[in-house]
Amino acid sequence: MTDPELIPYPGLELTEDMREALDISERLIPGPEGAPDVRVLLYRPRAATGALPLILSIHGGAFAMRPDNFPGGDAAMAMLGAHVVSVDYRRVPEDPFPCGVEDCYAALVWAVEVLDVDQARVVVTGPSAGGALSAAVTLMARDRGGPAIAFQALMIPVLDDRCDTTSMRQYHEAPLFGGGQARAMWDLYLGTQDRDQTSPYAAPARAESLAGLPPAFIQVGGLDPLRDEGIAYATRLMAENVAVELYCAPNQHHGLSEDPRSAAHARELFHDAIRTAIA
Repeated sequence: MTDPELIPYPGLELTEDMREALDISERLIPGPEGAPDVRVLLYRPRAATGALPLILSIHGGAFAMRPDNFPGGDAAMAMLGAHVVSVDYRRVPEDPFPCGVEDCYAALVWAVEVLDVDQARVVVTGPSAGGALSAAVTLMARDRGGPAIAFQALMIPVLDDRCDTTSMRQYHEAPLFGGGQARAMWDLYLGTQDRDQTSPYAAPARAESLAGLPPAFIQVGGLDPLRDEGIAYATRLMAENVAVELYCAPNQHHGLSEDPRSAAHARELFHDAIRTAIA
């Protein structure tokens, strides 16, 4: 029987063009100190030679899914001319914070140190919970003096465990993912105890300062409970003189579209931002 954790989402399967154009493999790499090895999926253009830009891809899925569910997205980024490292980080409920984000940071450090990549063109990106992890990895790299990240791309990102925004209340009940599901997700990731001291490496909106972070592309959905925290994060970055491209895609729920035109435009903007960042 096929493991459902390894089945791609409809529309995110690898195409024949992708299989022909890319070398795709997986490896186990050293995890954080005292933790298990981390599985990563690697995508590299088959015809490429020499050092390539690095894209660290951190998948979404409420901190609970696997990169195998989203291979088409990783492959599409690799076909832009980059070496993509997709992280199979530890998941809830078995492994709550900080397991997943520490795995992602370990993968970033490993990729920069071991792979033949252009260290001046390092991008970190992810959607939804992967947006939280991507933003957190950029904070870790800044705070720990880690690898230089040139660009962060946060798609419909999870950023704030307080869940206290207009959009969170407005879309408490919504198709696929509403405010109620967001609160349940945070409870699994962080626990249900008092969270006054939540780490910014869990919820990046908790960071006291966003100064010194890399330029960002942030995309939110107009009907998404996460909309306002993404906009607030973008505004805070801009207040710290960080260059930000912000797009609110109208008529978009979290992971579900009521308007194919704006959904397609959002994808086009994302890929154009990545393409520009790795040029």
